[in-house]
Amino acid sequence: MALPIITLDFMLYVLGASVIQILATALMVKLFKLKNFTIGTGLAKSEALVAAILGVLFFGTELSLLGWLGVSTGALAIFMMSSAQGLKEFSLKTVSIGLACGTAFALTSLWVREASLSLGLPFPHGAAWVLLMVVVIQTVILLGYLLFKEKDTLTLLCNRPKLTLLTSSTSCLGSIGWFSAMSLQAVPYVKTLGQIEVFFTLLIAIFWLKEQVKIKDILALILIVVAAILVMWS
Repeated sequence: MALPIITLDFMLYVLGASVIQILATALMVKLFKLKNFTIGTGLAKSEALVAAILGVLFFGTELSLLGWLGVSTGALAIFMMSSAQGLKEFSLKTVSIGLACGTAFALTSLWVREASLSLGLPFPHGAAWVLLMVVVIQTVILLGYLLFKEKDTLTLLCNRPKLTLLTSSTSCLGSIGWFSAMSLQAVPYVKTLGQIEVFFTLLIAIFWLKEQVKIKDILALILIVVAAILVMWS
């Protein structure tokens, strides 16, 4: 692996991405605890649209008209799928946490891309170094928090090594994919194309959990496919 030249900009991007991703995850967990969390979760998943807006305003991201259309279509589809009863579930607290969560995840992705580009290394070395640094920083922060604040949680994790290892391994594989993609392409495009994960979620819901799929979910899935096509064509 090519060795990076560590700069102040790189360290600031990596540190910012590490901390803000922890905050984003904490906000997502908070959403799960709310009774009417579906709209908030949908807003959290609109990170592609938020990343597009922030990217254009502050990070020099350039999107074509088709790109904007694809990102917006994907955001609409995710919100449709997450809103079981529409405005009946509206809550200012839920919406606020959802938007904050989506913004935090968007900033994480934008800073990860900037960190990778700042190294000037060929693919995939830049993405690999950024991922390594982020994982190390987050491990130190979270391990320190658990040791001082929640030792019982750390004990529970150690008592379930198989589940902990499986969750950690799949999460790491996902991060490798995300970090690699974001080092190659603008974040809004990557996040919009990544929404195709909803398709696999539906397959699990249908064939494993034996759940019934609503018509609006099928329509939302079609919109996600359209969004992915628009992004790939842009």
